[in-house]
Amino acid sequence: MSLDLLDVALFVRVCATHNLSAAGREFGLSPAASSARMAQLERALGARLLHRTTRQITLTQDGEAFLERAVPLLDAAEQAASSVGGADRQPQGLLRVAASVSFGRLHLMPALADFLARYPGIRLDLRLSDRVIDMAVHGIDVAVRIGALRDSALVARTLAPSRMWLCASPAYLEQFGTPARPEDLADHACLVLEGTNPWRFMEGDKVLSVRVGGRLQSDNGEANRDAAIAGLGIALQATWAMYQQIKSGQLVRVLAGFPLAGESVVSAQYLNRNFLPPKTQVFIDYFAARFGPAPYWDEGLPLIP
Repeated sequence: MSLDLLDVALFVRVCATHNLSAAGREFGLSPAASSARMAQLERALGARLLHRTTRQITLTQDGEAFLERAVPLLDAAEQAASSVGGADRQPQGLLRVAASVSFGRLHLMPALADFLARYPGIRLDLRLSDRVIDMAVHGIDVAVRIGALRDSALVARTLAPSRMWLCASPAYLEQFGTPARPEDLADHACLVLEGTNPWRFMEGDKVLSVRVGGRLQSDNGEANRDAAIAGLGIALQATWAMYQQIKSGQLVRVLAGFPLAGESVVSAQYLNRNFLPPKTQVFIDYFAARFGPAPYWDEGLPLIP
């Protein structure tokens, strides 16, 4: 039995996208050529891997079994290729990156021109979504995420701290007053990001938990930041999301004497495998160096209450 690695790679992408034509386009293949390659792979294996109808593609039992072996096979092939050619060999291939919409727009996109210029052999597929997706199912090489690692199948490398502040516009505070303690937030309009209520503060060694509310909530941090700028309430924001507005005076920090409980980080997360492809490694190294423990967005901010 002889397998063509392109056929195997195409099969893995079909499993991730559930669309043969879309997977084929990633390899520069027409729908007819993609179909022919899948048929070729099935003949080589002597097994049917996919159930294909006009509406959907699903894995057969043999397909599920082969998929478990196919991804490590491709990793091993890439590892073998990267082991030759010496230090002059540049990382190459399609790199699939997932990130949240806000962080991706604000801090990944501005750096991509430089990153791609440094590594001309890499092609980038950037997926911006606030929905946490299954990296294995969708074929994601690395995800840039905010917060703790939640999946034991993943490995995380910290890229930067993600410090959280309360902020509001000067106009809002002039009209409604400035809260002196976390409990005072009950009398204020708070702009709640979905999944972040209650807000938790530190007072010495004690954690104060305050359930907040208001007339506007959102599932997007930038929307809440912009609502705070418009004077609609007090928002809980990461400094990486509103550092420019703090420096310009559009927003001011609220309750600086009560830091938020729990530390958060920006991390690069990837599948727990024995081999990390060079294209993934250089992406992580690049942004670890670009951000770091004292990221540029925190420069000039009074980080100590």
